[in-house]
Amino acid sequence: MPRDDFPDIPDKTDTADTPDTGGSADDAPEPAARPRARRLGGVLAAVVLVAAGGGLVSATALTPQGPGSSRPIAAPLAAVPAGSSVGVCPGPARLLEGASVGADPQFSPVSASARSDVSALVLGSGSGVLPGSRLASLTGTTLVEVAQAAPASEGPAPARPAAAAPLAGVVAQRGVDDVTVLSADAQAGRQPSAGALMRYTAEDGDLRGSAAAACQQPGNDLWLVGANTALGRTAVLKLSNDSGSPATVSLELFGAEGLIQAPGSRGLLVAPGTTRSVILAGLAPGQERLSVRVRSAGGPVAAHIQQSVLRGLTPGGVEFIAPAAAPALRQVITGVDIQDPAGLAGLTSQAGFADAGPALQLTVPGSADAVIAIKVFGRDGQKALPGGGVVTAKAGSVTEVPLAGVPAGPYTVSVSSDVSFTAAARVTRGLTATDASDFAWSPASARLGSQHVVPVPGSGDRYLIFGAPEGRATISYTPVTADGKIHAAAAADIAGGTTASIKVPADVAGSQLVGYLVSAAGDPAYGAVLLQQDGKQDISTIAVAPGAAGQEQVPVTLGY
Repeated sequence: MPRDDFPDIPDKTDTADTPDTGGSADDAPEPAARPRARRLGGVLAAVVLVAAGGGLVSATALTPQGPGSSRPIAAPLAAVPAGSSVGVCPGPARLLEGASVGADPQFSPVSASARSDVSALVLGSGSGVLPGSRLASLTGTTLVEVAQAAPASEGPAPARPAAAAPLAGVVAQRGVDDVTVLSADAQAGRQPSAGALMRYTAEDGDLRGSAAAACQQPGNDLWLVGANTALGRTAVLKLSNDSGSPATVSLELFGAEGLIQAPGSRGLLVAPGTTRSVILAGLAPGQERLSVRVRSAGGPVAAHIQQSVLRGLTPGGVEFIAPAAAPALRQVITGVDIQDPAGLAGLTSQAGFADAGPALQLTVPGSADAVIAIKVFGRDGQKALPGGGVVTAKAGSVTEVPLAGVPAGPYTVSVSSDVSFTAAARVTRGLTATDASDFAWSPASARLGSQHVVPVPGSGDRYLIFGAPEGRATISYTPVTADGKIHAAAAADIAGGTTASIKVPADVAGSQLVGYLVSAAGDPAYGAVLLQQDGKQDISTIAVAPGAAGQEQVPVTLGY
């Protein structure tokens, strides 16, 4: 039986988790050649662009303007090509065994039935060419070569048929035992469209249930909402560094009573090609509501929280908490699937089951309280919340709002405020206290745009959930199968203030379906993937990841 609270246990660097020796950045292991070369090329390209932009500024500044001329001179814009696509996938859930004070925490496999796999999609260009792409370990060892990189050519590219059939590179349910990275090389100065999803399932053990997460683009400022370090709850923050530069990470912890000052939460070194584990109960013990802001100096990092629940001897589920949208005046969450309200009321009224029901958590990082209005939209429109859906969230703290009394079904939650905040919604499955249950967290996400790559796992009940909180939206979803074919698109017309649920078929035209290309038009719309298992209490939700970035133009100025 694992211990679930470790108030005096420090964090750990796993391997990829490598031991934390307390050394400087110079002691970090040499990164793999692939990420170092990729970033070196990006730095050289940026230097060339800045030099070119500087030349433009100098020429303009030297041009005579005439006596008394005061015409302002705008800084020229330099086109910055997008880089490669990188998605860092969580490693399998691991059982925290514990350790003596001052030693590294220990992890072990969870059960004999546990399975972890990655599904991924990489889109080809309009001329039918796949970008060089691969699924690799965090240290750079290639696991699956999706497509080989095109050889460098000094002459013009050979002509290709104008009507080349669209295609995709596919990774279908590749078993994994550690953190992995899906990477795809840039094409013609544009970031390729690619996406991956990692899913964990187990039918026995303390981490029974399912957890899934989209493989995320590393960043330098991330918000995670939904952690819990109370009795019987275990929260492990995982920080992965795929870059060629060391990352120095600092954490800000927000609880129900405000900002938590935690020694040991600053200056955490994550070496290139490694993952560092932080036991959150060692920094903020006994917190039923805990949000974590992850800020990295140096290399960007990917972050998720492995959250699990054990009520006595009964497993209460496992989840990978993914980053939510950055604080803003409005947040939208979809994929919120609610069970029978009468059954939930009976379960959550029992001791130890307060977190077994659906709820919304709101984190207000600023110094002013937030007056927040909450609206919940189902298949046939808006549903009323007890109290009218208006609450006051305290500054610098985490506020929880139960979604009690809402009829069963899938929902989209729209939240607005006069003060910036971030949010996520808890989704639960299971209505009997003596049986194993499961839960998931659906984070606030950005509105849908064009050509989102949405991989789905190869088994279970899978649903695309789309919500349009206000005006009408049209969603186009194009299936992609395991043979790399991109099939004809289907469309869903969603009325304002409603949520649509679309069942994902097992196959299309005789080939296993592995994902979709999703685009939205009209008023703002939001999307998520809802995963369940027939006859089981498993549940997971994954927000649709942002689409590929194109070329950007940035102003270039010289100064001294």
